[in-house]
Amino acid sequence: MAGDRSLDEVFGALSRHPDFDAVELEAFDATDRLLLETAADAIAALGEDELVVIGDRHGALTLGARAVLGASRVRVFQDPLLGERALAANAERAGIEGFTSLPLDRSLLAGARVVLLQLPRSLDALDEIARAIAAEADPGVQVFAGGRVKHMTLAMNEVLGRSFAHVTAGLARRKSRVLHATGPRAVAARFPVWGDDPDLDFRVAAFGATFGGATLDHGTRLLLAAHGTTDAIAAADRIVDLGCGNGVIATAAARANPNAEIIATDQSAAAVAATRLTAEAAGVSSRVRVCRADATEAVPDGWADLILLNPPFHSGATVHAEVARRLIRSCARALAPGGELRLVHNAHLAYRPLVERVIGPVDQVARTRTFIVLAARARTTR
Repeated sequence: MAGDRSLDEVFGALSRHPDFDAVELEAFDATDRLLLETAADAIAALGEDELVVIGDRHGALTLGARAVLGASRVRVFQDPLLGERALAANAERAGIEGFTSLPLDRSLLAGARVVLLQLPRSLDALDEIARAIAAEADPGVQVFAGGRVKHMTLAMNEVLGRSFAHVTAGLARRKSRVLHATGPRAVAARFPVWGDDPDLDFRVAAFGATFGGATLDHGTRLLLAAHGTTDAIAAADRIVDLGCGNGVIATAAARANPNAEIIATDQSAAAVAATRLTAEAAGVSSRVRVCRADATEAVPDGWADLILLNPPFHSGATVHAEVARRLIRSCARALAPGGELRLVHNAHLAYRPLVERVIGPVDQVARTRTFIVLAARARTTR
């Protein structure tokens, strides 16, 4: 039975907190509304069975399904930790219960009859999700996968078609569109995937949503090769790989300095899982503590002699410099007095004034047409 609230009421009360906020960013979008409207009858037909929601940004799908469409219970997977926390905070403020946050595995998908999916940016992430649904869900499962038209491609239909016999596209409304997938196929699991690089003496793991995939991305390559990075790693007893992605930086540091204690941290579940596998395969997992955490919250005050950072530059499908800025600001608390931050960033982004203000004196230690590497020394007095 449907709830007594409207989507406008539920959406209007949503906040992005504790995710970063900006005037041009909202806690919901037109795709959330279109997904719920499109799947309303299928959700109503679930009765006491649980709805599955994947990729909910800040709770719009989960809370809308519960409070407006009357979903009995909801199982939710969100790769970013800040999205998970925003859902919990929004639910508490609205007094809405009846959902459980779970990993992307059988506990989330077993027996699922209806799945709502905010389409991810990455085709690999979509492929991993589709394969997982096809392997674990009910044979009659209906998948409603929505996105903004400007971010959707025919390749998404093709990826879904590998795991489902029938994929159809609905009409575009409010610049959004919903794909409907049914008929799960018997497909093999594809993830994790593994990669090699001639500049690395270990293999790299990745899941679908892992930044950079199973590769050594150009920014990380420049950061590790930059003047002074090898010496900085060798001299540090405590090192942080902030925004660890596939774990290349943490693993390379652990192999280069056998005496160092290392924290690798990322808010992405896919990144954390990949980093653990990369470090384990390289034989350094005992010295790399991997944490799913926001910025440097897993790092004690003044703990780090060296922080290595190749920050992301987008929030969902939106490119936004504030993603990196909040990570840079968080380094000030985590660095020991005199400790060093080494940061690689896109050359057109002006991060240097912020680094100088919140950390300390800055040197540019490497530059290409695309990337800049900065080294900043934390002030000895704060």
